[in-house]
Amino acid sequence: MKQLQIDIGSTYFKTAANGAINQYPRDFEIEIYEDVQNKCGTLLQHYSKEETLICSSANGGLSTLIIGITSLFSLRYATNIAFNSGINIIDTILYAKIEEARPPTDPIDVVIVVGGIDGVAGKFDSKLITYLEKISYQNIVYVGNEADRAFVQKEIDDIVLLPNIIGEKLQLIEEHLKTYLTNLYQANIVGKEEIKALYAITANQIYSTPYIVNNALPKLAAHFEVADPFLVIDIGGATTDIHYSTDLVENKNSITQSGYDRMVFKKLGVFKSRESLVFGAKSNEFVYELLDHLGVNEHILEEQSDNATVVLMQLAIFLVLYQVSKRHNDYVALKLEILNAIVLTGGISKVLSDENIETIIRFFYKKIINYDEIPTIITDRNYEIWTLGIKEIHHGR
Repeated sequence: MKQLQIDIGSTYFKTAANGAINQYPRDFEIEIYEDVQNKCGTLLQHYSKEETLICSSANGGLSTLIIGITSLFSLRYATNIAFNSGINIIDTILYAKIEEARPPTDPIDVVIVVGGIDGVAGKFDSKLITYLEKISYQNIVYVGNEADRAFVQKEIDDIVLLPNIIGEKLQLIEEHLKTYLTNLYQANIVGKEEIKALYAITANQIYSTPYIVNNALPKLAAHFEVADPFLVIDIGGATTDIHYSTDLVENKNSITQSGYDRMVFKKLGVFKSRESLVFGAKSNEFVYELLDHLGVNEHILEEQSDNATVVLMQLAIFLVLYQVSKRHNDYVALKLEILNAIVLTGGISKVLSDENIETIIRFFYKKIINYDEIPTIITDRNYEIWTLGIKEIHHGR
């Protein structure tokens, strides 16, 4: 079928048509719609609204705060579902320690409150209400045990009540919360006035780019020499996303039914999230050793240069692998020692050389995994992966 595919990123937008993929830097002095028209107006004239497919990661994703009764089940399960819905986790709070928790200063897009298994007595009390009064949030959802539903419904305005995410056999039940968060994420993207304007050139739903890329994963083996288990790292201007085979998940109780999951790291973008990336790098115990290994010092983190961008992208690869390793294990621990391949896509593919990438991955595996051997490295230098995903979504509707 004749198609024009457009991906709107935070610093670039891309088009794919007739087998050709092109990239354009964003002009932040004008609206996205005008920018696309200025640079691709002739191309747009050859496609109807029905033939034009659009995805976007320009807003950087939603933020969430999770409050749960237990670390092993409620926090872990809700964290897993949130990440796999493209939501960015700002913090998780164990309810027993909520009085000690420092409230986030920035507004939160959605708060998730998780209780225990159905049948246990209610756990939430006035401490929850006191804490919520200290923070600013747009949405709040409860996905816990039946005994606490009446309390949260009475005490918290506009709270959304969904079925428990913890089954009676302690299994993960993701469908309802994942649907709610995915729809919220989708509404956030298309709710942006700049993105809504793009419906003037498409009759199709505008999807989030992480969702599109995740739907491309079953098709990768047909286009790249890749075999499960593998992961895809997509480093962009606002976020770094990781997509992975569920065979890599350590805790099988908390995986989804899909063969591939995803996580979105809002603070690891190279341009719009640069300050957060630098802060995360400075906070990591291995980064200064890594910088020395790269032949640079910490001053590179404050520079605005092409060399600094290369180093920041290398650090983003290291930090995202570190955050899903058993060494970190705050959210999900992946068995990186059995990984067959790492596929890299996004802006990284146009900046980093094969040597830049291999140097980082070898350092990570030697230092963190204690392995001399590394997975196969594949770089999507033609930006093909998102085009595979958008075709998959369109054909599967």
